[in-house]
Amino acid sequence: MQRLSVERVLPAPIDAVWALYTDHRGWAKLLGTISVKLDAEGSPSPNGVGCVRRISVGGIEMVAEEVTVFEPPKRMKYRILRGGGPIRNHDGEVLFAQVDGGTKVTWRVEFESTIPGLGGLVAAGVRRFFVHLLGRMEAQLLQ
Repeated sequence: MQRLSVERVLPAPIDAVWALYTDHRGWAKLLGTISVKLDAEGSPSPNGVGCVRRISVGGIEMVAEEVTVFEPPKRMKYRILRGGGPIRNHDGEVLFAQVDGGTKVTWRVEFESTIPGLGGLVAAGVRRFFVHLLGRMEAQLLQ
């Protein structure tokens, strides 16, 4: 089992950071290279519990994730339903806390690698994605 955590303080109030992160369709604007569609809307609509976000690159679905916990503006959990490449049994949790200078975001996941012996390499790729997305969020919040 691989476990990793990424933390970053984003220079904005917690409500703004929460709104940006949980705008699943908005990730396409943040990252530019992906598209995000909702297979199902959640409660509260559209991004809450039960929401299924489908992330694609170049028209190819990479992963479908379901929101399992949605506690504005403090916590969201999700799990991979399908896809994920070399990842299975992926559970993610994102925590938001107001701190001096902005909002601390803690993104934690645990998963298993489908490729024996390469879990650490897969975890490094997941970590890079999280760092990249949080950096893009910071740039958006500073605009």
